[in-house]
Amino acid sequence: MKLLRFGPPGHEKPGLLDTQGVIRDLSAHLPDLDGPHLSRDHLSVLAELDTDKLPEVPKDTRLGPCVSGVGKFLCIGLNYSDHAAETGAQVPPEPVVFNKWTSAICGPDDNVIIPRDSQKTDWEVELGVVIGEGGKYIAEADAMKHVAGYCVINDVSEREFQLERSGTWDKGKGCDTFGPMGPWLVTPDEVADPHELDMWLEVDDKRYQDGSTRTMVYQIPFLISYLSRFMSLQPGDVISTGTPPGVGMGQKPSVYLRPGQRMRLGIEGLGEQNQQVVADD
Repeated sequence: MKLLRFGPPGHEKPGLLDTQGVIRDLSAHLPDLDGPHLSRDHLSVLAELDTDKLPEVPKDTRLGPCVSGVGKFLCIGLNYSDHAAETGAQVPPEPVVFNKWTSAICGPDDNVIIPRDSQKTDWEVELGVVIGEGGKYIAEADAMKHVAGYCVINDVSEREFQLERSGTWDKGKGCDTFGPMGPWLVTPDEVADPHELDMWLEVDDKRYQDGSTRTMVYQIPFLISYLSRFMSLQPGDVISTGTPPGVGMGQKPSVYLRPGQRMRLGIEGLGEQNQQVVADD
């Protein structure tokens, strides 16, 4: 299934994309696509619905982030060997873990706001993994049973805030609108192998990122198991698994986003995002 949320910010309803590309309203069957409703049991009930009998949603309706009530927005840095090489960094001996604040989450086509005093706002197309079954000390062999689905994430990053202002990466990663998520939450039955997906990102129609999850260093089962050693993972938590090469910081010379530009990005089978870049008020 391709699950989604639609409607005005803060008032989204749950829905799905049917096989004809029509958005259908699921709000009669669940209150929201959030942690309590992302278990395999809940998703199997939705899979049995006759989608033709669900109300249609107009095509021009805004899509919100595909998951609601995210508790933790966990991210993995330098997790693609070719991206680490372009930034001059070594592949780390253990995953680099940082956070994006949940206030960064927005819809897949919402505006991305360049924060005040930013000179180095950058882009990163990433595969998101949404937790459906919680746990801690999860065995790597069991980790994929905890996955509700996958989505596209743009890990927007302010490089000066991240790397030049001392301290952790977090303050350059969690600005408002720095976490577009969606358009869909795609359930595992539609993703044959999440480590074999093409992914790409364009700015003003110029393709900068053109990679694949094949070059991911630490794969999803390991990441889930690893993270669960340090915290309990809970339904609705999101893990953003890293980016392939082609980020603005890695260009020679570096290239960063400016107000008025447009980003377009996507992952094979998981949909596409489109964002206008605007200045903060």
